[in-house]
Amino acid sequence: MDALDWALKEGNFGAYVAFGTSLDPNILYLSRFSSTDPVLYIRRPGEKGEIIVSQMEYERAVRESSATVISRSDAGFFELAGEEPDPWRVLARVILRQVEGSILVPPGFPYALGAEIAGKRQVAVDREILPAMREIKTPQEIQYIRHVQHVCDRAMERAILLIRKAKVRKGLLFQGAVPLTSDLVRSAIHQVFVRNGCIPGETIVSCGEDTAMPHRRGEGQLRECEPIVIDIFPRDQRTGYFSDMTRTVCRGEAPAEIAEMFQAVRDAQDLAAGLIRPGISGSDVYRAAVDFFREAGYESGTRGFVHSLGHGVGLEIHERPGLSPSGEVLRENCVVTNEPGLYHPGTGGVRLENTGVVRKRGFSSFTRFERRLVL
Repeated sequence: MDALDWALKEGNFGAYVAFGTSLDPNILYLSRFSSTDPVLYIRRPGEKGEIIVSQMEYERAVRESSATVISRSDAGFFELAGEEPDPWRVLARVILRQVEGSILVPPGFPYALGAEIAGKRQVAVDREILPAMREIKTPQEIQYIRHVQHVCDRAMERAILLIRKAKVRKGLLFQGAVPLTSDLVRSAIHQVFVRNGCIPGETIVSCGEDTAMPHRRGEGQLRECEPIVIDIFPRDQRTGYFSDMTRTVCRGEAPAEIAEMFQAVRDAQDLAAGLIRPGISGSDVYRAAVDFFREAGYESGTRGFVHSLGHGVGLEIHERPGLSPSGEVLRENCVVTNEPGLYHPGTGGVRLENTGVVRKRGFSSFTRFERRLVL
């Protein structure tokens, strides 16, 4: 019995019901079926979950999904559609045929569908059970994320090589006769992702003062002796899992302030890695980083250390648990990032980010790429 089954029995629910495409991480997690067409997921107490799919997707779903598969025709969709023109009412009637008693749904459940069901049955929203289940990764999920991180390492290696081998002319970086721009480096990163079956996210390659804005994507030609922040977070096209990684580099001698920030960020990352373990709260690890930066002379809040220390990674790039002021207690086999950063407008920013798993003995990083500022 898992936590969802226990919750259904404890709350005397007839079933857990979800509806959507596999872009909804809860749908993908529950069904293990990737589809751009919406599927209906139903799980009754003590039973295996089932999905209702179109006839077009039926055979593929039988092969790929971990759930029992039912076609829409067998579920009575077409019969009911002949009686009722409103598709939400048709879907609600299908659910009510399949489920006896009250219904538990995820927070993202369509309001129109919930309203139709609520007129006939009690509906409750699950804000805790499924997110808590998704926090703890199975060995297979850990392997999926580890694989994506290996791709990240290769993509980062490609980006760093371009910057290291670039020619410098009047403080600007060139690849041969071509200006080495944020877009060119980003394109090279994305080529590695695509060749390895991953989908790029909003990859960051920012330079100079732009690095003081943590999520500035970056544009224009890269420059010598200025910080370059590279933040990559691809998604595996087959499994749906993410990983997340950031490095900060300088081609040529780094400004003294950036070099000092880099050392502080690196030390804070090491401190956090030593604290992350089962039973400690993400908020405690975050506060330890804040205290460390304060003792090193750096602010936290609107300047300096301006974001959380990390976040969970899985079927979403940001999920529980958080290493933040309100971070949850870390549990064994959670996968989290460790990403301290410092940002000074007018000067620039530094961020280092590793992804790894929480083990009994502490944090085991998947990220193996070196942390070196000067190239």
